[in-house]
Amino acid sequence: MCALTKDEVIAQLQKEVRILLHLAGKIDRTKLDYRPTPKQRSTIELLRYLVNMGPQLVRAIKSGTFDVEAWQAGTAKANAADFDGVLAMIAAHESEYASLLASWTEADFRGSIEMFGRTATRAAWLLELVLNGCAAYRTQLFCYLKACGREELGTSNLWQGVDAAVPA
Repeated sequence: MCALTKDEVIAQLQKEVRILLHLAGKIDRTKLDYRPTPKQRSTIELLRYLVNMGPQLVRAIKSGTFDVEAWQAGTAKANAADFDGVLAMIAAHESEYASLLASWTEADFRGSIEMFGRTATRAAWLLELVLNGCAAYRTQLFCYLKACGREELGTSNLWQGVDAAVPA
């Protein structure tokens, strides 16, 4: 059986933070209210959601209980922040993930919990909800950027959080 170590999980989550910040740095501030359709989140709403999503889900997975009040408080704090404040809160996730997962034991990762009507190990929930969620939402942001005219963005921006090398 192949399993990620705690350090590998933390490193992957931190990589997601760096990629998200790289992409967010490509946003034209005049397009923060862009939304592909009326019922989808705008760019700034998407980023505000991401302030809360990862860390709150890690806490829920650790405790085995989704704390609605903590989610609502985090959402209110993110919604009150301007673009720079949102980016600062997202940047804090890099150390926050390390702190949230530092005390986790192998038993914590392997322990099963029920969330959202389904039972799985905490490790499976971390991968499904947090890591996959981060990748999905950064891809959504990437698509927003492309729709707003950032045609130069490509695979390296989306998957590595770096600009493509300029041919010599």
